[in-house]
Amino acid sequence: MKQVQILILESNEAFAEELRKELSARNGFNVCGVSDDGAEGIELMKSAGPSIVVLSLFLRNLDGFTVMEEARKEQRKADFIVMGNFSDDKIINRAISLGAKYYLMKPVSASVVADRVAEVVGEEEPPVRESVERRRANSLDERISGIFISIGIPPHIKGYGYLREGIKMAVEDPHIINNVTKGLYPIIGEKFHTTASKVERAIRHAIEVAWNRGRIDAVNAIFGARVYIGTEKPTNSEFIALVADKLILESMV
Repeated sequence: MKQVQILILESNEAFAEELRKELSARNGFNVCGVSDDGAEGIELMKSAGPSIVVLSLFLRNLDGFTVMEEARKEQRKADFIVMGNFSDDKIINRAISLGAKYYLMKPVSASVVADRVAEVVGEEEPPVRESVERRRANSLDERISGIFISIGIPPHIKGYGYLREGIKMAVEDPHIINNVTKGLYPIIGEKFHTTASKVERAIRHAIEVAWNRGRIDAVNAIFGARVYIGTEKPTNSEFIALVADKLILESMV
């Protein structure tokens, strides 16, 4: 079986190593190079001839967009899986227009990246060694991240992670939404080594950021009805319940 050659261009050394290990463990995959430098990445594309390039937008010397532009100029046939911290539609659309098969919002797990690589090369299912529970967790994380991108919750704020964790908890146990103050917030706080009150404030801030960006139409489109109008915004528990209900109804878990 011919191995698929994969080049990793990632500025975070620890995450690059996670990606290398995860991809190398998959049958049929070979990591032909790893670098945090965009200029070096272009040279590796020439010398190693990868079929897939896992690419971060943040790189030394030359950014990810420049790497993709150079690959296009030289008519290289590699497929790109792009990772970035931006939820801006213009940035995502630019990545796609330059040949990205996927745009993955950070933070993203190495296993999710490997699954997307597998899809690009035509593998229908993840390797058998990956458990059903893990695949379900990945799908849920991705779906929640997709909703956050659509309504404008940026991944760099603390409330992003807290809110995602709260939604996952509500999907697993819908009744917890009735006890957010003494149940949901303290559990999230313990996991992230912070207090329940800080969790509550950070989640409220994340929702306010989305509403201040004015993407109310996107919110209503996601929930399939005209739920909110103008400056009206949901409480923390209302928002968590809405997203969790949507995921449950769509059989995302």
